[in-house]
Amino acid sequence: MTEFSLPFGGHCLCGAVRYECDAQPLWQGHCHCESCRRATSSGFTSYFGVADGHWRWTEVIPLTYNSSPGVWRDFCGVCGSPMAYRAARYPGETHFFAASLNDPAIFTPARHYHARERLPWVHLTDDLSR
Repeated sequence: MTEFSLPFGGHCLCGAVRYECDAQPLWQGHCHCESCRRATSSGFTSYFGVADGHWRWTEVIPLTYNSSPGVWRDFCGVCGSPMAYRAARYPGETHFFAASLNDPAIFTPARHYHARERLPWVHLTDDLSR
């Protein structure tokens, strides 16, 4: 996993919601679960996890949608961009969308999560673990 230059951050489409992180990501990967696909209207989405206490919202605080029991999805109330995912089953960390990074090129996925749920038109040709 490539180290990020600290601090690093990102923002939504309109720039209203911004975050900053002062620690390296705990992990980086792609999620293929149906819930994440529907929340983002995409074939899969890419996340990195950051330990709580090592990130903060720096501008507008996003709105939160409780998408299922124990799951919260944060999004910009202005432009609608999904910003973060939190779940009771992952205590102490927040998952941010890799494409929201100020420099998304620094993202280096290491794994495909829930690859068995991937759509048949998504062809995985990399050597990342599944």
